[in-house]
Amino acid sequence: MEEFSVHVGYDHTDAEVVALYDSVGWTNYTTKPEVLVQAIRGSGFVVSCRDGHGRLVGLARAISDDATVCFVQDILVEPAFQGSGAGRAMLEAVQARYAHVRQTVLITDDDTVQRAFYQALGFTEGSDFSTGPLRMFAKFR
Repeated sequence: MEEFSVHVGYDHTDAEVVALYDSVGWTNYTTKPEVLVQAIRGSGFVVSCRDGHGRLVGLARAISDDATVCFVQDILVEPAFQGSGAGRAMLEAVQARYAHVRQTVLITDDDTVQRAFYQALGFTEGSDFSTGPLRMFAKFR
């Protein structure tokens, strides 16, 4: 298994951020790299993973009011490092930073692997809440 280290804060070059997002196929982000970099720098909390050679292999970012809600906006891991624990380590860092807020929310693709990953970290899919169904509304541009 590959070794990695977790880092808090924005300490990335623009090129390595774009390369990471490209590696997972998130081209909606990489078509305008300046907007991607602005979004990451404007996030409330950024955590990343680097391999043993210092190369950026994962990134997570959150947006929050730091009182009631935390939105996990992005969490991505280079394909070669998926399954290494890097994603878990980054998400746990986000959860530790915002442990005092009432709710942590994220929106992700409809993928069974992702569902299992988030459930293993204590998240519940909206349709599975026992107190009744929740509705999520989003508008993408």
